[in-house]
Amino acid sequence: QVQLVESGGGLVQAGGSLRLSCTASGRSFNSNVMAWFRQAPGKEREFVAAISGSGRSSSYSDSVKGRFTISRDNVQNTVYLQMNNLKPEDTAVYSCATKLTLGLTRLPSEYPYWGQGTQVTVSS
Repeated sequence: QVQLVESGGGLVQAGGSLRLSCTASGRSFNSNVMAWFRQAPGKEREFVAAISGSGRSSSYSDSVKGRFTISRDNVQNTVYLQMNNLKPEDTAVYSCATKLTLGLTRLPSEYPYWGQGTQVTVSS
């Protein structure tokens, strides 16, 4: 089993920044693909970013590319999402997820392990 705990959400003005963290425990973390998803009220869960186990490969949705950066620290068993130039449309519950198979998949159904989520609210 893998347990994931997110932190770092909050309220920020448009144009501001936040850094989310997701700490994993349980099974080996270093080889797992880690991803961030978000879900706004009334909308489906949306892929944000994913990173390979080594950290050398990453993938981003078009809506956040150039503004968000995913990274990981395999010593601390933690993955981060640095969010810059935030926009009101970034408001959502952000959740981290992991899977034991390879590939920077964008489908939520491919990820069996999820954190509880952290709220990010961007005011205009």
